[in-house]
Amino acid sequence: MNFRFGELFSGPGGLALGAKSARVVAGDQEFSISHAWATDYDKDTCATYRNNICPDNPKSVVCCDIRKLNFRKLKNISDIDALAFGFPCNDYSMVGEQKGMDGIYGPLYLYGVKALSVFQPKFFLAENVGGLRNANDGKALDKILHELQQAGYVVTPHLYKFEQYGVPQARHRIIIIGIRNDINKRFYVPAPTHTMPITCREAIENPPIPKDAPNNELTKQSQQVIDRLQFIKPGENAFTAVLPEKLRLNVKGAKISQIYKRLDPDKPAYTVTGSGGGGTHIYHWKENRALTNRERARLQTFPDNYVFSGSKESVRKQIGMAVPPLGVRIIFEAVLKSFAGIDYPKIENNIKNNTYDSRIDTYQMVLFEEQEEYVAC
Repeated sequence: MNFRFGELFSGPGGLALGAKSARVVAGDQEFSISHAWATDYDKDTCATYRNNICPDNPKSVVCCDIRKLNFRKLKNISDIDALAFGFPCNDYSMVGEQKGMDGIYGPLYLYGVKALSVFQPKFFLAENVGGLRNANDGKALDKILHELQQAGYVVTPHLYKFEQYGVPQARHRIIIIGIRNDINKRFYVPAPTHTMPITCREAIENPPIPKDAPNNELTKQSQQVIDRLQFIKPGENAFTAVLPEKLRLNVKGAKISQIYKRLDPDKPAYTVTGSGGGGTHIYHWKENRALTNRERARLQTFPDNYVFSGSKESVRKQIGMAVPPLGVRIIFEAVLKSFAGIDYPKIENNIKNNTYDSRIDTYQMVLFEEQEEYVAC
């Protein structure tokens, strides 16, 4: 059984690569997932997706702002059996302003809800940051889960710690799996696969990155940054290290722990991000430099032959926004095992469905009305 896979907010293809890599065999039947279509608003991101996920079918990637997208265009490309949407996390992230549903991006999950209503896939996967649990005093996640259920799905939300699933990075993300109500199948959270996490040194050095690997350009460091890094030990940052006064940062208020933070080579990396100014690029545990984009891609479990399109900063952003394909492959395989009737090691989900707060119901009506007003692509 093959599930045709559609994706909103696709990013550079981490979810898609994990989905394509998932395979389950039950007797003489194979269960798999194949690309049908995807959409994202960023041109470089769409190019990366096309070149790596569907090079033989580039028109199946629609580059368009979701608020201007005609869903009929996606339906004309292909119907789908599975949907994924890693809806924008800007308003839910712990390092942002945490506007939640009150932000520009917070309500965009509703386009995922609409896609479920339009396509009625057999299952879906939705992804967002752990900070979603606290948005709008905890009511945003309750509302999202309620609307996904109202679309006709049994949902299983869980905060996954990806370092427990073979990803060499402390990346904690909420993933919601939904299986359509009329399908008599039950999804369970797959048990962690790694009691001993993979270290960032092992991920980056084993095997060594080829000298001609794509997206492996070094970042030019100023002499001041080089001098500062010389005083920062593995695992330390610019605020925990003992720095000479001339190299200290003149920062008032919050002191972000990842500023000029060196990796600890004996632990998984801290979270790879795609934004931020000087000091947020992730720093090598030994060499006085930021990681290359290929090294960051290794921490995100992308293979070395996965080529990212665009400028160095664009590539950094794409890698930081992606879902680690290795970790999500395990989740997709658990979904396939659920459909195949195969038992697997499981744990109880750590997020429960609570009663939602109807005070933020108005977002659905407003967003959908806007979408009908200016469909442009």
